[in-house]
Amino acid sequence: MRWHPQGYGGRRRDPEQVKREGWQEQGVLAVSADDDRLTWPERELVRQLGEKLYGPRPSDREVRHG
Repeated sequence: MRWHPQGYGGRRRDPEQVKREGWQEQGVLAVSADDDRLTWPERELVRQLGEKLYGPRPSDREVRHG
């Protein structure tokens, strides 16, 4: 029997499952500003929250200053 440290070997979790568990277990929300499941106002809210917390994305800066 082989033993692997957690995160090495075994089955890799689906990214959506990781996001879901992060929200349900820790209240952490990971969402893409381009997620097609969101309406335009929801995507805009995500973009505004991201900019408020972390600053503009590099691609957004190029559009504004370019």
